[in-house]
Amino acid sequence: MDAVLYIVAGPLFLISIAGHFYVKLRLRPDDSDLDDYYHEFEDQQPGFARYAKWSRITFIGTAAGALLLFVAAVI
Repeated sequence: MDAVLYIVAGPLFLISIAGHFYVKLRLRPDDSDLDDYYHEFEDQQPGFARYAKWSRITFIGTAAGALLLFVAAVI
């Protein structure tokens, strides 16, 4: 059971971390007013909506991988 969790969680964690760095560095819109957007108007900015979606997905993948690694270490 531990080996299966390590085999699944390790790559998930590493790929999610790499993806999160890619999203933060490459997909962030170049618009200087990014911090001034109100959450109601994020849908009107397709670049920011894509950035926010992939940022959440990769963060959730990283958290899930870390949680699975912790469970594997505890078992």
